[in-house]
Formats: sequence, C-alpha cells, structure tokens
Amino acid sequence: MESRKKPCRLCLLKDIDPKEYENRIKRVIDLMDRKDKASNDEYEDRLDVCRTCSYLKDAFCGACGCYVELRCVKKNAKCPYEYW
Repeated sequence: MESRKKPCRLCLLKDIDPKEYENRIKRVIDLMDRKDKASNDEYEDRLDVCRTCSYLKDAFCGACGCYVELRCVKKNAKCPYEYW
C-alpha cells in the first residue's frame, strides 16, 4: 500500500501543496454547521476587506494569525482591527 505524504501541523506553508491546502480549508468550511456560518454575501464582503488589508499574508492574518477564510466564514467572528 502506497503511503501518502500528509502535511503535519508543524509544516511551513511552502512545504504544503497549495491545492491540497485549499482543499482542506474548503472541506472545513463545508463541514461547518450552516447556522454557524455567515451568509455568502457577508463572507465575500469580509474577504474583499481582507484582500485589501496590509496584514494579509499567504492566506493568514498577520494581526492575529488566523486562516482568513475560516475567520471570515464564521458568523460571529470579528476582525481583530474591526475592519468588518
């Protein structure tokens, strides 16, 4: 049986396949309970704000260290600088 290389929690982003990383984030979002998620419009609005933020770096928030897509999708989440 072929062993598949999985990124560990201690891996750097540069060591993780970008497509696999994207798929994992999407999977987490898809598995979230609908009642805990922001509406699609609110999610996209939040992402638009984050895209223009100087703290955004490689899909992470430099202010708090979160995965931006995961923070933006959570209904009750807030930007650490209250941009949204």
